[in-house]
Amino acid sequence: MPLNYGDDVVIMFDDGSTYLIKLNENSQFGTHKGNIKHSELVNRNFGDVFELNGTYVYILEPTIVDYIFKMKRRTQIVYPKDSGFVLLMLDIKEGDRVIDAGVGSGAMCGLLARYVGNTGRVFAYERREDFIELAKKNLERWGLLNRVEFKNRDISEGFDEENVDAFFLDVPDPIPHIGNVWKVLKGSGRLAVLCPTTNQVQDVIKKMQQTGFARIEVWENLFRQYKPNPKRLRPFDRMVAHTAYLVFGIKINQEEKGVDSK
Repeated sequence: MPLNYGDDVVIMFDDGSTYLIKLNENSQFGTHKGNIKHSELVNRNFGDVFELNGTYVYILEPTIVDYIFKMKRRTQIVYPKDSGFVLLMLDIKEGDRVIDAGVGSGAMCGLLARYVGNTGRVFAYERREDFIELAKKNLERWGLLNRVEFKNRDISEGFDEENVDAFFLDVPDPIPHIGNVWKVLKGSGRLAVLCPTTNQVQDVIKKMQQTGFARIEVWENLFRQYKPNPKRLRPFDRMVAHTAYLVFGIKINQEEKGVDSK
């Protein structure tokens, strides 16, 4: 369908630079290659190419990665190299009920909402109201707000849900909350904990073993992108190396029967 005002589009130049914009009437967007009037994009289609001051401009449909990297944020986000792995390890799928504790700006919450589908539900706990309002705006733009139930409170007060399929825990001190997480997960429910430091990882592992989690795993994902030049293929000069440590575990139904990791 042809583009219209109100649509989100990604503008990419032939040097690889990209911009995410929402088309508005009587607006223009300034770039390093010149200004683009929004009216010039209306009635074009995703995939179209046009010239601007001697350079090619590509009109692309935004992906979830575009939205995440260019979202409004007031907190550090979970990078796609980590969030994609979390989705797989938590086995998120259509119809799942998932708790996201520590919503921040909503990047991980949005991904969880995308994968639980229309029949699933994400219960998003965040103690800061300003973070919730920002996350709501981001999720509304992504068309995912109706799949999320926000709860503005400290998770030390516990959780309302029972028998949830998965839990993503991203708070400054996760240790005191792991017991309550265990209580709300279903048998064989999956937990992912994001940790910034190795000493916190050690404490999380101990607590999970004591509480009743098996198959505990610790991961650090290192990705390196390459320059797509077939004549001079080599890595980019810079890479996002360490972002966070990820600890995973699966609930067993007896407390204090956790399995030591080998």
